[in-house]
Amino acid sequence: MTLYERIGGKLAVNAAVDRFYDLMLSDDRVKHYFSNVNMDKQRLHQKSFITYALGGADPYPGRSLRDAHQKLVDEKGLSDEHFDATIENLATALKDLKVPEDLIAEAGNALESMRNDILCR
Repeated sequence: MTLYERIGGKLAVNAAVDRFYDLMLSDDRVKHYFSNVNMDKQRLHQKSFITYALGGADPYPGRSLRDAHQKLVDEKGLSDEHFDATIENLATALKDLKVPEDLIAEAGNALESMRNDILCR
């Protein structure tokens, strides 16, 4: 069974992403990245990405992680600090939804494995 399924599938991912963006948009470390972003579209995109990252879909239908984040790295200084904030906010969102700690850690590890691609290193 995939992590996606163990977390609760589509309903859980949708709820987690919605809570995640509530946290991101109130986090001074990262909220500026979303100032001119269509958040409805962003939420849909993120739901697709998290589904993929947790083993719920393959292949990922979006742009490569490097392509999607290069401009943020080059023009807005996306860095480890921002990546860490993102992981923390996702963990909080999952905790808020009563996802077990071991599954939250597994999700964090899955996303951690993408750090260098997201930060274009």
